[in-house]
Amino acid sequence: MYHQLSQPEVIEYLTSDGSTGLSAEEVASRYEKYGPNELRFKPGKPAWLRFLQQFHQPLLYILLLAGTIKAFLGSWTNASVIWGVTLINAIIGYVQEAKAEGAIASLAKAVTTEATVLREGQTLRIPSRDLVPGDIVLLVSGDKVPADLRLLKVRNLQVDESALTGESLPGSKAIEPLPGDTPLAERTNMAYAGSFVTFGQGKGIVVSTANATEVGQISQSMESRVSLSTPLTRKFAQFSRTLLYTILTLATLTFTIGLGRGKSWIDMFEAAVALAVSAIPEGLPAVVTITLAIGVNRMARRHAIIRKLPAVEALGSATVICSDKTGTLTENQMTVQSIYTEGQYYAVSGGGYSPKGEISLITDGNPGSPYPDELPPALGDCLVAGLLCNDSWLKQTGEDWSVVGDPTEGALIAAAAKAGLSQLGLLSLTPRLDAIPFESEYQYMATLHDGIPRLIYVKGSVESLMRRCSQMIDRYGQMTALNAEQIEQAVETMAGQGLRVLAFAKKAAATHQHSIDHEDIETGLVFLGLQGMIDPPRPEAIAAVHACQSAGIRVKMITGDHLVTARAIAKRMGIKTAAQVLAFEGKQLAQMDNHQLAQAVVDGSVFARVAPTQKLQLVEVLQSQGEIVAMTGDGVNDAPALKQADIGIAMGKGGTEVARESADMLLTDDNFASIKAAVEEGRTVYQNLRKAISFLLPVNGGESMTILISALLARDLPILSLQVLWLNMINSVTMTVPLAFEAKSDRIMQSPPRNPNEPLITKKLLRRILAVSLFNWILIFGMFEWAKSTTGDIAVARTMAIQSLVAARVIYLLSISQLGMSLVYYLRGQSTSITNAPILILGIVAAVALQILFSQWGVMNSLFATATLTGHQWLICLLPMPLMVLWAIFTNVIDPPDCHGK
Repeated sequence: MYHQLSQPEVIEYLTSDGSTGLSAEEVASRYEKYGPNELRFKPGKPAWLRFLQQFHQPLLYILLLAGTIKAFLGSWTNASVIWGVTLINAIIGYVQEAKAEGAIASLAKAVTTEATVLREGQTLRIPSRDLVPGDIVLLVSGDKVPADLRLLKVRNLQVDESALTGESLPGSKAIEPLPGDTPLAERTNMAYAGSFVTFGQGKGIVVSTANATEVGQISQSMESRVSLSTPLTRKFAQFSRTLLYTILTLATLTFTIGLGRGKSWIDMFEAAVALAVSAIPEGLPAVVTITLAIGVNRMARRHAIIRKLPAVEALGSATVICSDKTGTLTENQMTVQSIYTEGQYYAVSGGGYSPKGEISLITDGNPGSPYPDELPPALGDCLVAGLLCNDSWLKQTGEDWSVVGDPTEGALIAAAAKAGLSQLGLLSLTPRLDAIPFESEYQYMATLHDGIPRLIYVKGSVESLMRRCSQMIDRYGQMTALNAEQIEQAVETMAGQGLRVLAFAKKAAATHQHSIDHEDIETGLVFLGLQGMIDPPRPEAIAAVHACQSAGIRVKMITGDHLVTARAIAKRMGIKTAAQVLAFEGKQLAQMDNHQLAQAVVDGSVFARVAPTQKLQLVEVLQSQGEIVAMTGDGVNDAPALKQADIGIAMGKGGTEVARESADMLLTDDNFASIKAAVEEGRTVYQNLRKAISFLLPVNGGESMTILISALLARDLPILSLQVLWLNMINSVTMTVPLAFEAKSDRIMQSPPRNPNEPLITKKLLRRILAVSLFNWILIFGMFEWAKSTTGDIAVARTMAIQSLVAARVIYLLSISQLGMSLVYYLRGQSTSITNAPILILGIVAAVALQILFSQWGVMNSLFATATLTGHQWLICLLPMPLMVLWAIFTNVIDPPDCHGK
């Protein structure tokens, strides 16, 4: 609203005085009404409640129930182990959640600063928290804007609002009123809290403080967001609920039928408990946590830091990546890439502010031999103008180059350096005598330099310089009439490439002239040329975008920058933008109804000039379409969308603290290419989790079937609840954890993302689990009955049944691992090497060693009711190993499940 009003109207509306400011009494009154200028938010939940909420998960209900039952039966050690697993999971969840609580606190820091104000005619320096609406604030270069201001006076004022608007360059400010529908990034008469003054001076009136500012509204939108669950946690919750109901139903059925058949309630209660314990995959939460933790460590080595464990898998299942442009896909360094002089185009290579690069004449669309052996006169003059008409300079730190001053001017210095021109050298030969700084009213900057003759160099917008030029320099260095039509065509060509175009001119000054004014350059300028610059895309980001699209992941650019620039960058990166309909501006999106917006979000690849609330809206629309959304960003304006996305990805080096605290993942090298590596690791984590599930559940299935049928047939239990706990906790974890270390397959990025609606247990995986469960049931039941009838010792029979089961599990583990598949291919002659998997081998050796202790050590015999086996009995226990191979081949479970569960 305030950008629509004129200066007198704003001052009158806020009952202030533009020349003297507010009185002390008025400040006190308004401070009492509006409160301090700092973000306010609802107090968070107490720590004890957040910790208790970590237990609010169906899978943990099952474990708590199992522990309670074991405690009721007097098995306090077993109960403590199970409760310990739930406690560890709760602690991990609590710690990860606590890290995200700092996001809004970081927003508060974003507006905490000092401000220079005018009160009762005096200039004061006060804490920004003491500002009130109507205060008159003075701004100078280097200041942080303390509140939302309507500008009243500016002198060459430029403000960096990239963290709020996504603009890649500081924006020049003005004071004229603007239309009501002017986008946030184009409100040149406003300065917003949290932005930085990079150049010039200004005076503004405070129109909004605290939560009423643009940053404050972002804070409120973040506060209203709830942390979304990831696909993995949603599927685990559904799976756990189904498993819980199934276990309770079967346990109740077993207890009831047994009582009906005349069995004592104590025996049937023991059978029901054994059934429940056998069906509960006690080791699954630990295996899931370990697998995710391993994925976290792998991602960290590839420059991706995970802040929340479930985000590992979520990234692997992403179907859409919404990426901010500035600093994420691009270098965040302006670079001159094209020069036009005397009717010819020149290509400039190299990137950023480094002087490494070449300038080459473009012939038939291709760059020719590089300069600077002998620069054409007009090209040399154009580069010199950009070098001398300049208030910035470059600084080298090691191998890195940065600009001290305006990024645009830094790009001009770097371009001239690529032609062998030195800023210090030219200034020593032609020192500056006077200058007209850039002003938005005139749209140019001019400098006067000593020499023979003395020269005035001018740079600025094409429109401002063209009407002051009457001549231009041809390729031979001679003066010729200005060809305005040709120059305008060149401007359109360069602008169509997304380049920001600056024009350059010169004029001979009087011999003894020591100063210049606007009248001196009103006419008679000689046009020198155009320089087109852009914040170029990272080469590695281009490759990463291609890899993501090859993997079926759509990449959408969401930026606050200009539509033409955004579309040009998208084309360079290979993001599909061939049709005009695929690129939208925030102004267009705001005029769409819900149906049109949903269609635009699905079809569009580039969204430019979008407000922070629209970024959030775009993510929500994609999620409503069933997409798994990853959102990258680095600014304050990205924070709500980062928090809303299934996985938010922030820049660890160049990003704001707000963005980092809101994200699930940080890129330590600020490189979009690291996202591709993280996607690979995320898919690998899910693949390994699927392997773990397909390995763990068949044992629980076989145990449950054995106990259920034995109870219903009124026969002795082939396996006791304590022995089940050993298998489910010790043996299972020992053999399953190595699966988490399995490396990614070569085809991991050649398949499309999983269907977000695909269940955790697919039909093929369910068939696998049922087939192996059936084998395990036959094995346990058959071995127990045979051993009991031949030895007459029930302890020996149970021990042999358990050892046979473990022997078969070793073969099944190999059948779903890369080591096993490499062995199969090697035996078939399809591979010349076997995958190196020392951790898997170590896990198998450890499991076998523990099973030997389980039966051969007297302490274990007493604790778990097992018996020592003879060598002959051990050989019999190994017979199921070849049977498992035959069964796996017969039931088509020899191939390991891939990352999509197909």
